[in-house]
Amino acid sequence: MFRRLFILTLLWTFLAVGGPLPKLAALAAADDDKKSFTAEQLAENVVLIYGTREGLKQIRRNGVERGRVTRINPDGRTEESSYERRFMRGESTDKDRIRLDQKLPTVEYALIYGSGNTFGLINGSAFTPRQEATVDFFGQMWHDIDALLRYKENGSTLTLVGKEKHKNMDLHVLDLVDKEKRRTRYYISARTGRILWLEYEDTPAGASAPVKYTRKFHDYRYAQGTLVPYRTVLYENDKQTQETRILTVTYGVKMEEALFNNPEAPASTSANP
Repeated sequence: MFRRLFILTLLWTFLAVGGPLPKLAALAAADDDKKSFTAEQLAENVVLIYGTREGLKQIRRNGVERGRVTRINPDGRTEESSYERRFMRGESTDKDRIRLDQKLPTVEYALIYGSGNTFGLINGSAFTPRQEATVDFFGQMWHDIDALLRYKENGSTLTLVGKEKHKNMDLHVLDLVDKEKRRTRYYISARTGRILWLEYEDTPAGASAPVKYTRKFHDYRYAQGTLVPYRTVLYENDKQTQETRILTVTYGVKMEEALFNNPEAPASTSANP
């Protein structure tokens, strides 16, 4: 099956990108029926399906994503907000520049990551966000689809856990551990090669025990020849807490580096919008 998927993906790559086909002879030789593929071959197949390493590197070198977020508060009330996420990629994720502007019913603010530092902006003034304000922000950096697509650039290690079946779906289970020992488990469709969901644990500020986060991906579409889930649902200890819907996403957008610069030294006291 993996060989058939590989051939179909190569054909799509040739038609969509119009460039030379990647040399992945090792993956072509990995026949799923023989169960001989490795963790890296599985990851390379995922990279290929999402747009090829070179294609992702060229197309997604920067971009703008806009959408809506629905949060479910502990008291059961829902809160809707809009967001705009802009990024410029570096050689690895820790060298990326990311800006997330959020518009909530009561406040507008931005979270910015660059040069290994994170700060917030409200009305042009910088502040140091509290940990709970950055949980999802960092989750989308270190525990997301891109963490697997860029595993080589980030120097992460992979482990093939095995194969599972959920609701009549055959899944490959793959563990990724980055250089900071952050672990993410990916559940990959054996039929399509798409990441259906991922899991990881983290301990939020003030929590007495780690929280299990599950991020599920839906409504896959192609954006400039690369595969993107337009709907993402986040669960905390199996309880849904957030749903994100992408409205538009555009890659290759020219943007100024000043968008990611801190206009002043962060405030000495923590703040939270």
